[in-house]
Amino acid sequence: MYFEKVINKVKKYNAIDLFCGAGGLSYGFQQDNFDILVGIDSDQKALETFELNHKGAKSICGDITTITYEKDIKPLIGDKTIDIIVGGPPCQGMSLSGPRKFDDPRNKLYLSYIRLVKEIQPKAFVIENVPGLVGLFKGKIKESILTEFGKMGYDVKCEILCSADYGVPQNRRRVIFVGTKDANIEFHYPTPKSEIVTCEMALSDLPPLEDTLGEEIQDYAVQPQNDYQKLMRKNSDSVKNHIAANHTERVRKIISLVPAGGNYKDLPEEYRNTRNFHVAWTRFPDNKPAPTIDTGHRHHFHYKYNRVPTVRECARLQSFPDDFRFLGNKTQQFRQVGNAVPPLMAQEIAKQVRKVLEAKEER
Repeated sequence: MYFEKVINKVKKYNAIDLFCGAGGLSYGFQQDNFDILVGIDSDQKALETFELNHKGAKSICGDITTITYEKDIKPLIGDKTIDIIVGGPPCQGMSLSGPRKFDDPRNKLYLSYIRLVKEIQPKAFVIENVPGLVGLFKGKIKESILTEFGKMGYDVKCEILCSADYGVPQNRRRVIFVGTKDANIEFHYPTPKSEIVTCEMALSDLPPLEDTLGEEIQDYAVQPQNDYQKLMRKNSDSVKNHIAANHTERVRKIISLVPAGGNYKDLPEEYRNTRNFHVAWTRFPDNKPAPTIDTGHRHHFHYKYNRVPTVRECARLQSFPDDFRFLGNKTQQFRQVGNAVPPLMAQEIAKQVRKVLEAKEER
């Protein structure tokens, strides 16, 4: 007896990524079978990384305040329809770590996002930003986003998500706005997963680099130890972007005095003031997700080894798979990783957006 295998062809939806950087947000959508058509950013090296890792995607490098659909985007995509726009407007002006000035020019970049949505009229959009945006300037920015998109006919949902709830080994909290055109089909944020992935679970199979700085291409240290490592290694047979920093003996000694999950408060008195800020000399915990991965690489240290994490280790903590390669010098690579949306969290959002788009077509 023969059984006919029924294969449901997954419908492709087209997306563009604004303020894309290396493209963590759109990469998550790509993993859910969205076609990424274009990425837009002002960082040329990040766009080279974006194009390398997004199948067939084009890029536009320039000032987004001057970029339009008709002049710049349409010539690249022809008659293809843009179903969804995703992106994270730069958040330096909105961040908890910087001065909060309402007239900061960087706070106005989200208006370019709103303008392009108005020009293109996609079926849906996703905006990612720092949680502080929600209450910033007494909620003015959040309300302006809701109001402007509401005028265009979008039903907008806003929620703060933690990436560790979606299989990412990092406690990165971000506010996510999702807008859809049909208010009768409600968007639901993804359900948190039960298993938390720790730093040790994420990194323990990578070369330790204790007595070497590493090479451009390396073998894995051991076989995958868990499902997360299997997922990260699914399409990779070697380790790239895994070069250690060349610390002085003094720095190594100070790091060695900090336990996993500790910071400068765990140091002897004579070393506590060697770096004067609250995240100084912070070691990743071994049995918990990492704190937020930032664009620098000097202040957080490996949970076990006496060095800062490599680009690949930071990428693992962001949930970038090992076949996702970062281009540029190490400073540029760290910036690309730190600015990104964790792809695994983005993929969970993509799945929910897909449900809305498919439900709308079935009506």
